Amino acid sequence: MTVTLSTAELSAHLDRHVASIRRLAAPVACGTVVSSQGLRATIGGLAVAVGDVVTVGEGPDGLGGVDAEVVAVNRTEATVMPLADGWAPFAGAPVARSHRGGQIPVGDGLIGRVIDGLGRPIDGKGPLTGVRSVPVQNSAPRALDRARVDAQIGTGVRAVDTFTALGRGQRIGLFAGSGVGKSSLLSMFARGTDAEVSVIALVGERGREVRGFLEDDLGPEGLARSVVVVATGDEPAMMRRKAAFTATRIAEQFRDEGRHAVLMMDSLTRVAMAQREIGLSAGEPPATRGYPPSTFSLLAQLLERAGTDRAGSVTGIYTVLVDGDDHNDPVADSARSILDGHLVLDRALAVAGHFPSIDVLASISRVASAVTGATDKVNITSVRRAMAEQRDVQDLVDVGAYVPGTRPLADAALAAQDEINGFLRQDMDDSTALTEAWARLGRLVAVLDVDPAGRVA
Repeated sequence: MTVTLSTAELSAHLDRHVASIRRLAAPVACGTVVSSQGLRATIGGLAVAVGDVVTVGEGPDGLGGVDAEVVAVNRTEATVMPLADGWAPFAGAPVARSHRGGQIPVGDGLIGRVIDGLGRPIDGKGPLTGVRSVPVQNSAPRALDRARVDAQIGTGVRAVDTFTALGRGQRIGLFAGSGVGKSSLLSMFARGTDAEVSVIALVGERGREVRGFLEDDLGPEGLARSVVVVATGDEPAMMRRKAAFTATRIAEQFRDEGRHAVLMMDSLTRVAMAQREIGLSAGEPPATRGYPPSTFSLLAQLLERAGTDRAGSVTGIYTVLVDGDDHNDPVADSARSILDGHLVLDRALAVAGHFPSIDVLASISRVASAVTGATDKVNITSVRRAMAEQRDVQDLVDVGAYVPGTRPLADAALAAQDEINGFLRQDMDDSTALTEAWARLGRLVAVLDVDPAGRVA
């Protein structure tokens, strides 16, 4: 069968053919590996900038090689670090530029999907649809462009929604040691939040825990309204750092569309550890506990990108793995100074089977007063005072040395101990609406029978 083309169609076909030939015939800029030490390699012969991606490969076209990102440059050479496994550069290995900077997919097509740090799907559900590419790098909203945080966002967790009320666009940290229930609490947030979409970054997680988190902790209901970005602990440091910025950029895009998103990152500490590997490999001097100076500037850049804008918001919830339960380690201390509040998870509560193991007296939300009503503030203050009085005399109670009637407020808290614990404890499958959480707190205040001044009626 003979196909007849019009003059315009033939011309367009020839133009495409000529353009393809020109691309194939164009010279390929190629450099070489000068030296390699640890995770880094030094390359020469290429004009590159920090953030560019190059391929250290078998031939001048880079085929069969490993992608790496430029992390430092000087006048004649650049330092690169791998983005994938199989990193074994040797002196003289060819290096070709892959592309400038990084592009990631964004859009509603990501909801319900699991992707890696570069935005590639890893859930076996086929290619992404309904997305477009944007640069992963972005600037934080300017200070005067940020709307004020004046509306509460529900998490479904009573202890959080009342004692440490979160505002839409707030950034808060979950501070705890390992094995105290941070990931489980995040999954409760993902299922119970009243935000439009959740973006969850699992950075440095154990490989065996990812599937369990997706199928058991998050579940089909939570995944259906979430975007999950995964970089396990065995992946290169560059991929772990990229996962944090990829998740942040995806959440920012939802905010730019005027929507309200929740960004949950587990964990901020492992992002800092990845940056420590990168910084030290790039030649930065070690500072506090081996963290180079770039680690702390990176934390500020990452955390400041969450928050409100003129229309939408990104509510940031970041877990902070405290070293040896030391809440004053460098990463925890730096994060606490940037964030708008902190939730402290207590190992003693977790050991006692008290979940979620939130120490409500040690936790604080810096925007709670702006998002709660007058009656709710009075109720929270009353319960906090009663619980603080009980904590002060608990050692005496444990040894039988406390004399009832000495401190009436502590007596009221001791008498209502079961009701207080029943309010603070919550099963993972239990999600409490915001209005119901405040109503239950009001009933707890009635049981305590405490007036606004903290006196027992």
